[in-house]
Amino acid sequence: QVQLVESGGGLVQAGGSLRLSCAASGRTFTEYGMGWFRRAPGKEREFVSAISRAGGYTNYADSVKGRFTISRDNAKNTVYLQMNSLKPEDTAVYYCAAGSLALVSEDRYDYWGQGTQVTVSS
Repeated sequence: QVQLVESGGGLVQAGGSLRLSCAASGRTFTEYGMGWFRRAPGKEREFVSAISRAGGYTNYADSVKGRFTISRDNAKNTVYLQMNSLKPEDTAVYYCAAGSLALVSEDRYDYWGQGTQVTVSS
């Protein structure tokens, strides 16, 4: 079992920045690829970014490429999502997830956090 706890969400103006954190506990953190997903009001949950176990591979949704950066600190069992140049359409609940690989499909992730709200005002 892996427990995931997100933090760092909040209210920010368009153009601003936030950094989300996801702290993991339980099984060995380096066994898992990590992903960030989001669910906007009235929409399906969607892939945002993923990072491989050692951090050497990252992937981003086109909508966030160039603005968001995923990283991980395996010594701290934490994955981060640095979000810059935020837009109102980035408003969503953001979830981190752990799986065997850093994949796009949410079906491939085994463990999920409770989510953290990000609201971007125009």
